Amino acid sequence: MTNEIFNEVLSETEIAVRDTLRRFAEDVMRPIGKELDTMTPEEVIAKDSILWEAHSQYAELGFGMFTVDDSMDPVEAARLGALSSEMLGWGDAGLAISFGVSGMPVNLAQMSDNPALIEKFTSDKVGCWAITEPNHGSDLLDFGSKENDGKRKGDCVARRDGDHIVIRGQKSSWVSNGTIAEMAALYCAYEDDDGVQGGAVFVVPLDIDGVTRGKPTDKVGQRPLNQGEIFFDDVVIPLDHMIAGPDQYNAVIETTLTGANGSMGSLFCGLARAALEHAVDYAKERVQGGKPIIEHQAVKSRLFEMFRKVEAARALNLRVVTHNAINPRLELAIASKVTSTRTAMEVATEALSIYGGAGITKENPIEKLMRDASVSVIEDGENTLLGLIAADRL
Repeated sequence: MTNEIFNEVLSETEIAVRDTLRRFAEDVMRPIGKELDTMTPEEVIAKDSILWEAHSQYAELGFGMFTVDDSMDPVEAARLGALSSEMLGWGDAGLAISFGVSGMPVNLAQMSDNPALIEKFTSDKVGCWAITEPNHGSDLLDFGSKENDGKRKGDCVARRDGDHIVIRGQKSSWVSNGTIAEMAALYCAYEDDDGVQGGAVFVVPLDIDGVTRGKPTDKVGQRPLNQGEIFFDDVVIPLDHMIAGPDQYNAVIETTLTGANGSMGSLFCGLARAALEHAVDYAKERVQGGKPIIEHQAVKSRLFEMFRKVEAARALNLRVVTHNAINPRLELAIASKVTSTRTAMEVATEALSIYGGAGITKENPIEKLMRDASVSVIEDGENTLLGLIAADRL
């Protein structure tokens, strides 16, 4: 089955990116992801783990960000970003998310236009997005909602102290790259002498006094993606490490969610496509009733439904990322994320049923794809909660 990305003519640059990432996804991500999936969380992040080989080889590709400049307009950059995310998701969802979230502190530093921060927070370091908290995971996605009134004191609070910020508290077990990151994009409550004022966004080096980590989280899916707690015990950072205060928080979180949900849409289109391709290939090989099962009408019908869902999700995602490159709308990005993750779960589950008993064995890739897809409907915002946020904007 074809490995095409997008059902349309690609530019020379897009073809080059597609072909390079296809080779990387197939030759590096899939075998490494399969091996990491069998390891304990501690083994995944050990110094001699092959996780670091995957990160190193991805960094060498230089595909971390596609920057808008004189040679590339916003739509071109968005298309390349979507193409890359889909291809990486086709390779291994856990590794793809680890690669993607690693660059979030770099993006924030560049947003600040502060040369010192841009020099300090660089893509050669592993980053994380520290937003989710043990008791207030989804609240932080909608800090100004009526439910929390923008004044909720979270599990992690940053307080201004003169020319410094003092951070106290913790982030939950679901911080992607949490126990291995060298820097963090920190989203948390902000407090001054008058109390909690709302949310704020910071870039935080994680090799400083007061930062400790919990154990890596043992999960059902996306096991190559390290996740875990981060604790802040009166961690002191300069005031200029605050990228956005309470007045800008909602705008920054909306921009962050719009980008993250669009990327998740692309990434899980890739996983869904991988599950469909595996199912088609297996149906051509598996013989029952004297002929390959792909010749049976029931199997043909199921494969078509899988194909229809994958292509619908891909078409929606491409429309969303190109539209949002010019006129960002969070509700569109959420529609893409929810559609793609549901599609990934449905298609992977259907693919497993086509494999039959062979699908539940570790020898075949489908059970891993289904486990990886199952995590996607709750990460970067649980789908129902995201839908409610999107509905408020309709």
